[in-house]
Amino acid sequence: MPNPIDVQKALAGASYPSSKADLVDLAKSNGAEQGVVDDIAGLPDGDFGGPDQVEKALF
Repeated sequence: MPNPIDVQKALAGASYPSSKADLVDLAKSNGAEQGVVDDIAGLPDGDFGGPDQVEKALF
């Protein structure tokens, strides 16, 4: 399970709604560790309306 703080840092500056692909790209550009990027890449397909939806899907 990813660290919630690491996920927040990885997704800093995200504008919502965002697709999973956009969130993965943002995490990479924010220099997130590969494990966090992989966790975000494992999210269900579709758009996320905000960070609360991302966290709910991850945790």
